[in-house]
Amino acid sequence: CRAFTTGTPPAPRYHHSAVVYGSSMFVFGGYTGDIYSNSNLKNKNDLFEYKFATGQWTEWKTEGRLPVARSAHGATVYSDKLWIFAGYDGNARLNDMWTIGLQDRELTCWEEIEQSGEIPPSCCNFPVAVCKDKMFVFSGQSGAKITNNLFQFEFKEKIWTRIPTEHLLRGSPPPPQRRYGHTMVAFDRHLYVFGGAADNTLPNELHCYDVDSQTWEVIQPSPDSEVSYPEVAERVSAPEGAPSLHLEECGLKKSRDVFGLDLGITTVKQPPTADLELPSGRLFHAAAVISDAMYIFGGTVDNNIRSGEMYRFQFSCYPKCTLHEDYGRLWENRQFSDLEFVLGEKEERVRGHTAIVTARCKWLKKKIIQARERLKQVNIEDEGHATCQKDGIGGNVKLYRLQPLLEVPIREAEAQPFEVLMQFLYTDKIKYPRKGHVQDVLLIMDVYKLALNFKLSRLEQLCLQYIEASVDLQNVLIVCENANKLQLDQLKEHCLNFVVKESHFNQVIMMKEFEHLSSSLIVEIVRRKQQPPVRTHSDQPLDIGTSLIQDMKAYLEGAGTEFCDIILLLDGHPRPAHKAILAARSSYFEAMFRSFMPEDGQVNISIGEMVPSKQAFESMLRYIYYGEVNMPPEDSLYLFAAPYYYGFSNNRLQAYCKQNLEMNVTVENVLQILEAADKTQALDMKRHCLHIIVHQFTKV
Repeated sequence: CRAFTTGTPPAPRYHHSAVVYGSSMFVFGGYTGDIYSNSNLKNKNDLFEYKFATGQWTEWKTEGRLPVARSAHGATVYSDKLWIFAGYDGNARLNDMWTIGLQDRELTCWEEIEQSGEIPPSCCNFPVAVCKDKMFVFSGQSGAKITNNLFQFEFKEKIWTRIPTEHLLRGSPPPPQRRYGHTMVAFDRHLYVFGGAADNTLPNELHCYDVDSQTWEVIQPSPDSEVSYPEVAERVSAPEGAPSLHLEECGLKKSRDVFGLDLGITTVKQPPTADLELPSGRLFHAAAVISDAMYIFGGTVDNNIRSGEMYRFQFSCYPKCTLHEDYGRLWENRQFSDLEFVLGEKEERVRGHTAIVTARCKWLKKKIIQARERLKQVNIEDEGHATCQKDGIGGNVKLYRLQPLLEVPIREAEAQPFEVLMQFLYTDKIKYPRKGHVQDVLLIMDVYKLALNFKLSRLEQLCLQYIEASVDLQNVLIVCENANKLQLDQLKEHCLNFVVKESHFNQVIMMKEFEHLSSSLIVEIVRRKQQPPVRTHSDQPLDIGTSLIQDMKAYLEGAGTEFCDIILLLDGHPRPAHKAILAARSSYFEAMFRSFMPEDGQVNISIGEMVPSKQAFESMLRYIYYGEVNMPPEDSLYLFAAPYYYGFSNNRLQAYCKQNLEMNVTVENVLQILEAADKTQALDMKRHCLHIIVHQFTKV
């Protein structure tokens, strides 16, 4: 419906910004005039407030300096202030930032922000979003080279940072294409990018950026709008009288009307169809997050047609998977370490955990097995040395006690690059040092050499991408020389191609470092410049190796049997497991192993007073080892209370169990689920069960 308004509204405009603060909407800037007749065209820098309760428009007139009049800028609200960034002033694109307090119109004024760091280039037609106390800017139209860079702004320090993508594996989901006219919204710890114009196309994929893990992925919406699916795109029909945006009706005419849509009453879900109707690609549309859903409205679609459609995308609200963080903490504190690597000629020592290392690296696994065999042959009977114990209950499972720490000599590695490699084994990523800094690049080159020797394809790709992205005019010769020395042919090839580029060559050969290059490298550079080699493209798929999740899954399913050091007893039935993994993922096991360790290496398993079924117990182990949450509904009944009892890092498992139970609750199991919900104080699920009992009282 058309919203009721009083007061003097802002002049008709487009490419303005509108944000919500408290019970008001604030509109800033934009382009006014009649673009259809090409007259009275003007950018604005006025600020208007629209009060939802009264429908009153009020212009905010302030003293002091004002932002340059602009359109197609970014705007957001943070810490009771409106923040304006970049845009177009009619002659040039901008990248300045301004802010104004929104609490008291009489006592506020505009303030220009002194930005520092890697400030985004001047740009327009881009979105901004605030997530976890940071403002994010992605892509947009720029006078400089258009990129698909993502930038974040720290409000407190006023510092910009470009978020690198070098840590994204080749073959994994890349960032979205460069684009403009798109939208970006924040929900929980994620940014969602939709639409826009990307190199003359209108893509309709929904891209998601995880702020914590700094990774992109393309969201695949569920095929229907049932609540059983975590993420859903659905068409929402607008009520009669809603604004229509077809080109034939409105052309390029601006409007100052305000329309309202009651999302709780007037929206209607269309029934699911065999083929899910996804929003078509579009640009200059609007997007907003209301509660736990994103709404997309309008925009320009194919053939320059204005759309009046609205779509709703239901977010999933599950706590994040903490698998990588949990194993990362195990690496950082080295608690329950059972082996010690002796590295290089200096014999520096680095501790680790047999379970993680043997799960992730076959080369190191072989070294550990060799060290065990040597220790057995020594045949020392003193307490604290290796013994092999055959357990009567565990059948053929052997539990190894290695005290003191098993020493594993690795002559091929030095401590610093080896620790970076170990960090990767535990977390599937490495903390990149300063990009372009020579010593840090050389460190990652040493890690790259280890990755090649240890046959860690995934780490190899991560290192290679970082180094290639870090090569510049200041370090290319040093990197090239080192790559030649370490026989890193692919990296050397990249450096040589960088040097002989037309824009680089003259600068490089005039450097002092060029005079000190080995004669063989100088010859290679000169010959390559005179006669560039023919580039060949391989059709072979890139091997990006296995992930932490894949390796831990295989380890649980049998690859780690020979390294078990604990027996879990479920109603008298043994299940071999690994102490370090259990302790990393569960504070219950961590406390148990830290305070006392059962002499027979056996632990009885229960969840409070309840003993889970064998199937449910296997589901819990899958969650512990590699974060798997998919399970049959009957397993969820047993495991609903497990996060509390075993002290997992968050309630992710319980959230999935709760949803699984709510979707599959029946008159046959509702009383069991009600009892479980009551014990764990899951009030939402308890109410859900009581509702079913009341309405199905006779059957229950």
